[in-house]
Amino acid sequence: MPRRMVRAVLTLVMVAAAVLVGTSAVATAGPARAADGCFTWNRDLAEGASGDDVKQLQVRVSGYPASGEVIAVDGQFGPATKAAVTRFQQAYGLSASGKADAATYNKIYELQDDDCSPVHFAFGELNNCNSDWSGGAVSAAEAKSNALRTMWKLEAMRHALGDESIRVTSGFRSKACNDQVGGAPSSRHLFGDAADLGSGPHSLCTLAKEARNRGFHGILGPGYPGHDDHTHVDHRSSKYWDAPNCGVSS
Repeated sequence: MPRRMVRAVLTLVMVAAAVLVGTSAVATAGPARAADGCFTWNRDLAEGASGDDVKQLQVRVSGYPASGEVIAVDGQFGPATKAAVTRFQQAYGLSASGKADAATYNKIYELQDDDCSPVHFAFGELNNCNSDWSGGAVSAAEAKSNALRTMWKLEAMRHALGDESIRVTSGFRSKACNDQVGGAPSSRHLFGDAADLGSGPHSLCTLAKEARNRGFHGILGPGYPGHDDHTHVDHRSSKYWDAPNCGVSS
């Protein structure tokens, strides 16, 4: 049985069980939670909460910051996380309370695969160099974690652009791979947090402009040397946008 069908059946069973127990038990137990192969949230989260479940949530809503901003993945549910959750909820037609609840989690479950990647992107797309994620500027685990954040930002961008595909042409590179393609010695591709995007169905400028709203501090595109055939995005520590042919600049 497909994973999502299993999840839906489990949710129905949990709801039915709660109804059989009675209203008082439902109020005590809280909303039913759908099981998930990647990560399952077991409580509502609101401003002031902290913990690994907050961190997991921040990864999933990292593509919904204020324009030009980046959501910290620090396990602390502050105002920026609340605003990102609100924007995520608005994007998918949910009650925009800024509180992560069962409806919010169920939408996330719909959007993610069992390896935690969003359904429209895969780790392989973000790594066409070294499948074990080693050999870059950070540990393999950190590079893969950075790539996961990038994919969730791309998922948000994809949804904002009408749920049409986004083509990733390059992602993580080991130092050997980066040297082979002539990448800069300090390339963000070495950190696993960068992606190069090709045109079709969206133009490179459409991608560069939308990236401003999706948590990417680094945007390089048409008009920037060596970037007339792709738009580059990353989440470096400070903002640097340069796609002059698209009117995108810091």
